[in-house]
Amino acid sequence: MTVTPPVRRRMLGAALRRYRESLGYTLEDAARVLACDRSKISRIETGHRGIRPGELREQQALAALADPRAARGWWQANADVLPEASGEYLALEVMAAQVLVWDGQRVPGLLQTGPYAHAAASADPAVPAASRDRAAETVLVRQQAFWAREHGCLVVVIGEGALRQQAGGSEVMRGQLARLAAVSEERADVTVQVLPFTSGAHAAAAGPVTILWLAGPAGLGVAHLGGLPPGSSPQPG
Repeated sequence: MTVTPPVRRRMLGAALRRYRESLGYTLEDAARVLACDRSKISRIETGHRGIRPGELREQQALAALADPRAARGWWQANADVLPEASGEYLALEVMAAQVLVWDGQRVPGLLQTGPYAHAAASADPAVPAASRDRAAETVLVRQQAFWAREHGCLVVVIGEGALRQQAGGSEVMRGQLARLAAVSEERADVTVQVLPFTSGAHAAAAGPVTILWLAGPAGLGVAHLGGLPPGSSPQPG
């Protein structure tokens, strides 16, 4: 049975491989410099083997990806009401220096109010009726974890349809729209934009899509497509 390495390891390995290649080193060169087997470096670069944070002499983002504690977080206590394999994504979300979100159907979770989150959970056939309250609470816990960080920004583009859809009724939507307006005005690290119906066809017609960028190495990021089947992982880029 072939086991796909965690996406954090694949991101780390890809970044290390790019760094090695930028220096003009082959696997044999790197193995000679580091006094280790060529196979060890190859397995690290493909994500099949981890690397201790202490072995990384620079790049804070790479050290964060290598830290085994990154796989543990608030989501573990809420695993029963979270989609399967979501922990890998949520671990990256709390590390990201920039989160870019497109959603044409609903307000993204990081900006949902409690009542809106409850309405969304109630409409989800995968959430049992008895778990709806906890599912909505988990959305708010996720927000707290994201905004507890010292640095990071959120850029959101929401389809006009998501704002016109009466999720939970008009009162819930008034509160949700007020929340979006307040966040846009009060937080310099949040940008909220609306894609109007009049824009016609566009590249993100099939969404939602989230892109997470980590601080540090250029190009170290991951894209996540919403609606993927259980067990799917974000794809490093």
